[in-house]
Amino acid sequence: METDVLVVGAGPVGLALACALLQHGVSVQVVDKAPGPATTSRANFVHARGSEVLDRLDALGSLPEESVRAMTITTYAGDRPMMRIRFGDPGLHTAGPPMVISQARVEAHLRDRLTELGEHPEWDAGLVAVEQDDSGISAVLGDGRTVRASWLVGCDGTGSTVRKLAGIGFPGVRVSERFLLVDAHLDTTLDRSGTSGWVHPDGTLGAMPMPGNQWRLLAYDATFRDDKPSEEQIIERMRRILPERTGLPDIRLLDAPWASLFSVHRRLADTYRQGRILLAGDAAHVHAPFGGQGMLTGLGDAENLAWKLALVVQGRAGERLLNTYEAERRPLATQVLRGSTAATKVNIAAGPVGRFLRDRVLVPVFNIPWLQRWATYTTSQLWVSYRRGPLGGRGRKPRPGDRIPDLACERPDGTRTRLHAELRGRWAVLGGADAFEAACRRLGDHVVLLQPAEEALPTMLVRPDAHLACKGGPAELARWLDGALE
Repeated sequence: METDVLVVGAGPVGLALACALLQHGVSVQVVDKAPGPATTSRANFVHARGSEVLDRLDALGSLPEESVRAMTITTYAGDRPMMRIRFGDPGLHTAGPPMVISQARVEAHLRDRLTELGEHPEWDAGLVAVEQDDSGISAVLGDGRTVRASWLVGCDGTGSTVRKLAGIGFPGVRVSERFLLVDAHLDTTLDRSGTSGWVHPDGTLGAMPMPGNQWRLLAYDATFRDDKPSEEQIIERMRRILPERTGLPDIRLLDAPWASLFSVHRRLADTYRQGRILLAGDAAHVHAPFGGQGMLTGLGDAENLAWKLALVVQGRAGERLLNTYEAERRPLATQVLRGSTAATKVNIAAGPVGRFLRDRVLVPVFNIPWLQRWATYTTSQLWVSYRRGPLGGRGRKPRPGDRIPDLACERPDGTRTRLHAELRGRWAVLGGADAFEAACRRLGDHVVLLQPAEEALPTMLVRPDAHLACKGGPAELARWLDGALE
């Protein structure tokens, strides 16, 4: 069996990568060692940047309608509100809203899109061994089959078999002791328009509303420090501490479809590429759950890698282009790791000094409106720019590498459209026909010509991941493409 790209892991990152590659006309095979799709929620927040990626994959669908728009976080000490942060649309021409939605539903929409594109994940097909040579890789699966592919991408999570077989190091540290994680139905009068959190001497506790009238409960707790408890034990522990830490004697945990226990680790792969083997998502970086950055960062990895790998597979770019994947995405993962680690340490502060700084200094500061707007913007990842990377550049804004908003545009026939809706496996030229022809000479038919509908902009070449490639006329576009794709 042969394919252009073998994707190991059918989670959100692997599915997103496969969809994006298929949009670019690259053949893909997706395998996973699990017996079937996951049904538990795990990650449960998709920020605006993640919604944009799903929209460009044509996989957003009804997720905004299915989601809960719980856009506030209220922190309590007992029954006393200490801090209230309001999140929302940062107002930067986004294609989709931030959403509280189960990771399982995100994966379901991505699988549906993958089916529309002519492929489907293969379950019970874990990777056992892999060898690579100058022309590709040979992967042995658990069912005895051998798959020959030009490239292999490991999207198989924190315990990545791909990463281990490639010999890529994954250094890091444990940031905290264990957290209890429970999805439950509650008997409560808690406000479902936002997340509630409680600081308590025994550990923080949070409750986030989820679709289906459920709640995601998260509690820092050292009870099972040396044990491996059953789901029933975790649920019973959560049932006990819920009224204690919230100060709400009438709150009751009715039932819990799922429960888990985890420790927060901070890890980053030594490299994202070893020959013809690449890593994306949790296989490359592990984050704390605070801020909902893990799945978001992984989706960004998938979209960034897809267009570059497609150009290499199709012979339109040299392998050197793949080095820009790590150069653009690994610094972001490092920055996200720092932020999520800091958030974890703030939330679990146990000593008197840590609690004082959190409760008396940080809490009042984060009640300031402009800081709340900053928090929304930061967690959205709409600020991400590659201007300092090897494909970036200087000059007047927008600079090469900057994100281009979802602008209202017109096609050559005058019909109205949105920029990001046209970037589904394609590049976009905003401007003249001569620049469009120059782009087509290097990129083939994966280019669309658009005109901004509401503002005068310089001629621009926009990458499939909505970042600016370059500005200028045909000569400037040809020069940039020659340099980037050599």
